[in-house]
Amino acid sequence: MTSSNQLLIKNGRVIDPANQLDTVTDLYISNGIITGLGEQPENFHPEQTIDASNHWVIPGLVDLSARLREPGLEHKGTITSETIAATTAGITTLCVPPDTEPVIDEPAVVELIHRKVENAGHANVVALGALTARLKGEHLSEMAALKGAGCVGLSNGKNTIKNTLVMRRAMEYAATHDITVFIEANDQYLSDNGCAHDGPVATRLGLPAIPYAAETAAIAQQLELIAETEVRAHFSHLSCARSVEMISQAKAAGLNVSADVAAHQLFLTEMDINSFNAQCHVIPPLRNQRDMEALRRGIATGAINAICSDHQPHEIDAKLAPFPATEPGISALETLLPLSLRLVEEHQIDLTTAINCVSNEPARILGIDAGNLSINSNADICIINPDAEWTLELDNIQSKGKNTPFIGWGFRGKVQYTIVNGDIVYSG
Repeated sequence: MTSSNQLLIKNGRVIDPANQLDTVTDLYISNGIITGLGEQPENFHPEQTIDASNHWVIPGLVDLSARLREPGLEHKGTITSETIAATTAGITTLCVPPDTEPVIDEPAVVELIHRKVENAGHANVVALGALTARLKGEHLSEMAALKGAGCVGLSNGKNTIKNTLVMRRAMEYAATHDITVFIEANDQYLSDNGCAHDGPVATRLGLPAIPYAAETAAIAQQLELIAETEVRAHFSHLSCARSVEMISQAKAAGLNVSADVAAHQLFLTEMDINSFNAQCHVIPPLRNQRDMEALRRGIATGAINAICSDHQPHEIDAKLAPFPATEPGISALETLLPLSLRLVEEHQIDLTTAINCVSNEPARILGIDAGNLSINSNADICIINPDAEWTLELDNIQSKGKNTPFIGWGFRGKVQYTIVNGDIVYSG
């Protein structure tokens, strides 16, 4: 890490969707804060200068869903290993779900995570608190105390709250305390330990399947509760066309909802598990081509607000069993930005939309000051060489988890610098 009280980034193409900015200019940073844009502030004498000519200067990425595995599963990843991986990929803020071990259901666990993040000194990390005690779906957590400890929202992770009365009360309590509820929509009775989309590929391979309704029925139920309680809610990891349609209709009806999609859902389909490729075992499962295209359209139209990594690093053995017995999830920090830029290259969305979906929008959903290059904001910045071409290889993955189906994929656009709170934490 290189620390500099005053840093000048000059001649870069500054792209900041939050401020509708896309222009070649200079950026001035003092003591970790952006103090000038284009015009040099008084008494500014840079100790370090980065020439960003022919480079993009964008807000540091904000990832809405990254399981860092610590505390509890350090053999899969640690806060240090995963925040290092994040900064090599331009991610300056990570949001961790509450399903750590122990669960994030009391302030002491939040404080433990914050302390470990501070000691690591790489990316910023914010946490979601548990919606119910120990994520068991029976008793409400101490929501106010979790918010006071710094939690930016509440979630029950992948643990569905089966009792709708408990869910309604949780939403009422969260609404009272102005806390966003994050929902991973899944009807556990319908998904029933499935591992693949309920379609021709799962049928041919003899894999236990997950129908659309596992997601859509859960979304429908939650939307009714949201309408009744007026809670602010965010739906994580949409996977199918009908889900996009439902969220879009809910927004049109005036509900305070938002949604994200994991980057891999925008590029992979059920066809990618054809050879029992366990690297493509994810939950929610990869759906069909029509769903993938609908998710892409959802990003383009704004029905889906953000793209996340849904980062889930695993040890090698976790993906070596027969497909249904392997652990779901992709090590995805290092492909969040490349895949988002690939959508631009394939003319699915424009560059501003892509950057907005991985910076400003996620920060807005979390209610944090990040994802923008406004004057007086924290200097969390990513500098990209848009012309650099590279290939994802196992040996250049920094995450402790090497489980990804994107090995061998070629990408255009590479992170050259990542700056967190004014400090250069990565230079490529």
